[in-house]
Amino acid sequence: MKFIKSVVAEMKAVTWPTASETRRDTTTVVITSLLFAIYFALADWAILALLNAFVF
Repeated sequence: MKFIKSVVAEMKAVTWPTASETRRDTTTVVITSLLFAIYFALADWAILALLNAFVF
């Protein structure tokens, strides 16, 4: 029971993010993920085009 009490006490001490902070962080993650996806898609396309130029 000591463990459970210490977990409850620790959870009360946690500073949880506000709704606006969570929204901001989520937006940052989504935009960053989209930018990386676009970057890797363009890099893949460029490498494929380069390889096709040498093969054919």
